[in-house]
Amino acid sequence: MPRGGVSTAKEPAQPPRRPGCHNRGVTTDGLVQPAEARENGAGKVKKFLRLVMIEHSIFALPFAYIAALTAMWHETRSVHWVELLLITIAMVSARTVAMSANRILDRNFDALNPRTAQRELVTGELSVRTAEVGTVIALVIFLASAAALSWLCLVLAPVAVVLLVLYSYGKRFTDFPQALLALAQFVAPVGAWLAVTNHVSAAAVGLGIAVGTWIGGFDLIYSCQDAEIDRRIGSRSFPARFGIPAALTTSAVVHVGTVAAFAWFGAAAGLGWLWWTGLALTAAVLVYEHLIVKPHDLSRVNRAFFTANGIIGIGLFGFALADLIVHGLQR
Repeated sequence: MPRGGVSTAKEPAQPPRRPGCHNRGVTTDGLVQPAEARENGAGKVKKFLRLVMIEHSIFALPFAYIAALTAMWHETRSVHWVELLLITIAMVSARTVAMSANRILDRNFDALNPRTAQRELVTGELSVRTAEVGTVIALVIFLASAAALSWLCLVLAPVAVVLLVLYSYGKRFTDFPQALLALAQFVAPVGAWLAVTNHVSAAAVGLGIAVGTWIGGFDLIYSCQDAEIDRRIGSRSFPARFGIPAALTTSAVVHVGTVAAFAWFGAAAGLGWLWWTGLALTAAVLVYEHLIVKPHDLSRVNRAFFTANGIIGIGLFGFALADLIVHGLQR
């Protein structure tokens, strides 16, 4: 024993850690053990919800609510609270299916992209099996809520699921996956209207096109961040194929269509001046979104996503709700 009481004897060699496994432990036989395996069910649920970014449901819900409440206003001039709750459950669960399927199917692409390499399925923080179980549970909840709404909603629910999952496959066979995303997003407001009325109207189609082109157009901007990496790893996208300037220009044109489709919805639904005020502000926010993102400077893409899109979703819902209340929507 040398001075200071510190032994010079060598410690037993430890098994080497695998790259990217900073969140994992090592079993007594030297095998790497996923951190998830040492956690309880609550921890797995928390990580699954983080995987699907459950808080981002707020971007999809407002337009389902606009569709549902406008349909209720047309039908009875009153809010059908049970239907609204079931629509909320259906929306959140359907989005969860889409997001978790996307993360599962894209995990190999995500591992090759520095922006996504720390996602839970890539690092092993969450196992693929747990994600699959979460997906199945969300799917069951979605189908159950659709059945509770109406038999027609249940019959059409598998179509919605296919469209939601198809986007995840898009980057494997087309340079236009954003078109598939727009189609998937079209389903939400149309489905909400259908859940209330059991039929599809011109107003519902207009709102569906508006939401689809809004989300699809923004995804054109968002995917510009990965254009170079997508080319390198073989993930197909519009910016990777046609370049970032073309993607940003196309997004701006698509968003002109978004404003036109929102106007179509407002006119077809018979909404008043508060809706049109909200739409004017939405158009201004979309202009701002396109002004802050440049082909040579994508540093503000996240600001455009979280700030601008949040304002559009929540703000336009607020104006629509106020307009409906002013024109007789009752609790």
